[in-house]
Formats: sequence, C-alpha cells, structure tokens
Amino acid sequence: QLQASGGGLVQAGGSLRLSCAGSGRTFSGYVMGWFRQAPGQEREFVASTTTDGGFTLYEDSVKGRFTLSRDNSKNMVYLQMNSLKPWDTAVYYCAASVPNRHKSLRDLDRYPYWGQGTLVTVSS
Repeated sequence: QLQASGGGLVQAGGSLRLSCAGSGRTFSGYVMGWFRQAPGQEREFVASTTTDGGFTLYEDSVKGRFTLSRDNSKNMVYLQMNSLKPWDTAVYYCAASVPNRHKSLRDLDRYPYWGQGTLVTVSS
C-alpha cells in the first residue's frame, strides 16, 4: 500500500517535496516511480528509481529540477521539486513495481501498485 503526500499550492519558481510511504517488509524490493496527470491529460512518467536507488531515470522536462530519492530503512520515497513551473501542475502519483528487465521504468503498465495521488498546483 502506498500513501502519497506533500502536494499543495506554490508560486512558480518555488519548491515542494512529495513523500510516498510504503507498507510492508519488502519495500526495498520494489522499483519506485512518480507519475503525474494534468487535467484533461494522460498520466505521464516523471521519474523512477531502482530498488536500491542506484539508478534514477527522469523525464526530460524535469531533469535538473526534480530529484527522486528513497530511504528503504523508512519505506519512503521522495520527490524534491524545485523551480516549479505552471505546467508542472498535476496530480502526482507514486507507484511500485517488482524489478522487470523487459519493461522500461517509464512504462505505466509495469506498475501494479499506486498511491492515491497528491495535487500540486503551481501558480504563475
């Protein structure tokens, strides 16, 4: 089970840190990702990291602004978002997947477990 939090209203250029709490003793065995869905848009990939956090992939538009990290000792994943833009406005979801070499970290359909989403609104 995943619980996302940390969303809110922020002005353009500001920062937010999203958190995702996972339950269960096997959290460290899951690939963890963040996705977002803007109004009227499809859900899209933001960032994802491997089970030990050794490799992280970012969507091009967030590179250099967002940082994904995980703390397996606390069953937590974080998304630090800096220099926020109005087009970052969306509901952000964390997701979990077992390792799978045959599927890209970007693929939504590899993630069977999803949090409830947290709304990020960036005003201009």
